[in-house]
Amino acid sequence: MGRLVITHSTYVEGLIPWLKKLATDPAIQTITPGVISRVRGRCVGLQLRISTPVSGGFKVVARRGTSVQEVFVVTPLSKAELGQRIKASSP
Repeated sequence: MGRLVITHSTYVEGLIPWLKKLATDPAIQTITPGVISRVRGRCVGLQLRISTPVSGGFKVVARRGTSVQEVFVVTPLSKAELGQRIKASSP
């Protein structure tokens, strides 16, 4: 089971339950939510999208409404495998 790092006081609404479910996957080592920022476009509902590879894993972007939050996932999985696990853990 992976570890979910809770370091901030605010998160995109609905993100933490999704990440807790994703962290139960044995191939996920660590999930760390990062910076929240505002964007011009609107996103209906909560969406997670794999953005770029980082050392040891991937940066994932969580979008809801006009808010975007970076999430760093440390895992040996490939981008396609991680995408499937994210979809499978969707609430």
